[in-house]
Amino acid sequence: MCSPVWGGAAGHPFFSPRSLTTAVRLLAGCVVFTNASAVSADTSELHAHPMEHVLVTVPIHKKSAETALPVSVLAGDALQQTVGQSIGATLAQQPGLHSASFGPAVGQPVIRGHAGPRVRILQNGLSSADAAATSADHAVAVEPLLADAIEVVRGPATLLYGGGAIGGVVNVLDNRIPRLPGEGLSGAVEYRHDSATSGDSGVFRLEGGNDQVAFHLSGLYRDWNDVKIPGLAFDRDVIANTDASSHGYIANSGGRQRSVTAGLSWLFDSGHIGFAVSDSEMRYGIPRGGHAHPDDDHDHHGHDHGDAAGHEHATHGDIAIDMSQRRYDLSAEWHPHGALLDGIRARLAYTDYEHSELEAGRVATTFLNETWEGRLELIHGELAGWHGVVGLQLQQTDFEAVGDEAFIPPSRRRALGLFVLEDFHAGAWLYELGLRVDHDRIEADGQRDRSFTSLSASAAALWEWRPGWQLGLSLAAAERAPVVEEMFSNVGRADWHDDHYHFHAPVTHAATQVIELGSADLDQEQSRNLDLSLRYDGGDSSAEITLFYNDFRDYIYLADTGFRFHGVDVFAHAQQDAAFYGVEAEWQLPLAHGGAGAFDLTLYGDAVHGELDNGDAVPRLPPYRLGGRIDWEYGALRGYLDLLHAGKQTRAGRGEPDTDSYHRLDIGFSYDVAMAPGMATLFVRGTNLTNEEIRASTSFLRAYAPEPGRSIEAGVRLQF
Repeated sequence: MCSPVWGGAAGHPFFSPRSLTTAVRLLAGCVVFTNASAVSADTSELHAHPMEHVLVTVPIHKKSAETALPVSVLAGDALQQTVGQSIGATLAQQPGLHSASFGPAVGQPVIRGHAGPRVRILQNGLSSADAAATSADHAVAVEPLLADAIEVVRGPATLLYGGGAIGGVVNVLDNRIPRLPGEGLSGAVEYRHDSATSGDSGVFRLEGGNDQVAFHLSGLYRDWNDVKIPGLAFDRDVIANTDASSHGYIANSGGRQRSVTAGLSWLFDSGHIGFAVSDSEMRYGIPRGGHAHPDDDHDHHGHDHGDAAGHEHATHGDIAIDMSQRRYDLSAEWHPHGALLDGIRARLAYTDYEHSELEAGRVATTFLNETWEGRLELIHGELAGWHGVVGLQLQQTDFEAVGDEAFIPPSRRRALGLFVLEDFHAGAWLYELGLRVDHDRIEADGQRDRSFTSLSASAAALWEWRPGWQLGLSLAAAERAPVVEEMFSNVGRADWHDDHYHFHAPVTHAATQVIELGSADLDQEQSRNLDLSLRYDGGDSSAEITLFYNDFRDYIYLADTGFRFHGVDVFAHAQQDAAFYGVEAEWQLPLAHGGAGAFDLTLYGDAVHGELDNGDAVPRLPPYRLGGRIDWEYGALRGYLDLLHAGKQTRAGRGEPDTDSYHRLDIGFSYDVAMAPGMATLFVRGTNLTNEEIRASTSFLRAYAPEPGRSIEAGVRLQF
């Protein structure tokens, strides 16, 4: 039996690109390549008739066409073609989705203009349990390169996953806990190289078992250098003095990452019990513009009652983040298929997360996040025509920041959620009703405890008014409790009176070089939401357009106060009413199917407008986008060409610089070759081939670090 062989490199105990390349060669040497034309028909049939994805994020087993919820799924070839270094970069070109980047390692998803604590990132249905929501420079601790599928609920998903999902949910799915019997041994090895960062990525996956036991083993190693860009890193239209800017690359943006996951399941009739453990580490640089103000030549405003703790540290050298996470998952599922009880699903995860912010190689601040989360779902059979699920969700998070920039006090959050989601079929109509109640209690050192009880409800209808055509309407009311960083950042270190801030040694976050002020008196955020969608599925062609409107009461946002303290910008968490509205659209249709292969066209676009009650734009909103994509398939050869136009963003928020419009051209090809046993796929893709300067309005760092320039990525994937 041939299997991957790897050996650890110094400082990287699991494996490295060199050892992974060796594994690829050994694996390739163990297989016999067959006639390429023989695989053409097989792979063509596979891609023409892929298995329809069954949703996991929605507790009732459904396909996308069987729910009024605005759900997107990225899986199979589509995922392989678009997978990026971060979860945000992977999703960024899907309608309604963007990325809030902070260098190549950090890409937090943005859904309809919402990010941070309003977008819940899940790993197999439970929280990613990292520190991404506390700051724009913190990476999300999930790996899209190892995912089987990524499901996105666009818009409020608070019924399913609590107040943290008031903007949407991103659920990254993998097979770390196998749910189905294994059939012998299977696996995959992949290597890819990216020219924009001179980066190497390697992954492996090995699975096997029988009717009683199944196992999973996977791992990843990645390293990359400073990102290549066209021109200056600093935007000369925003920053007066660009002398400190790098040219042709983003200084201090390189890094490395590794992770390994192992899982084991006991399988029985109609169910399983499984356990998995994963361990990951990542170290990445913070681009220099994120912690420097080369144009800072004017005095601060406000009254000084003490020094600005940490305000000088950022100038002492480059800043890097050294992150590690160990996660334990337990999953159990049973489907008795009884008249009353159709299924029971239980999941439990414990996550120990830590990252240190290094300044000139010295640990300045360490962030610790320890999380327990459990979820129980009871799926019932038909009751008077209704199908549904009743669920319980529990979470406890202990958060602590230690060091020079500990601007958030140690805290503990306990959350309890109870929910019910039901649907009813009546001829051409599908009705969905849901209700959820959450109780959050937040305890922070030196502060009074805060407790919140939130209620969310939704009602939706889906009407198939003629074969292939569906009209959907969804109404939802949701509430979100403020999080620790919104309430307690620098609490007690700044007072407002006489039209000025009076500071008491506020702590600067060196990575973003701002002073962030919380408000211990924040109220719950409330939203009323409407989604109206029209869908068409004609087999070879499909289309969907969605209009949405979100009306927020006491919307919480991080505002630029216009004040500076010792040359450091002061931002404050504030509340006022806000409204969001927008559109998402996608149309897929065949162009030509003949001797030259099959050509299909996809047109897509989105736009979102967000405005505060005082008339200001919501900070860091994405621009409108219009795009077109041609997919081509000829036997074992597949290709695509994608052209995206993004408009100029002139309403980026108070104190936020505008961003110019841009065009992005991507092209990719892949070729399948049959092996005994298995298949090899050779692939190459080019992104931003016109080498445009792209500055994303969703990025906190857009004036200092544009998106990557022209990049060619090539690789090989071996499956057996």
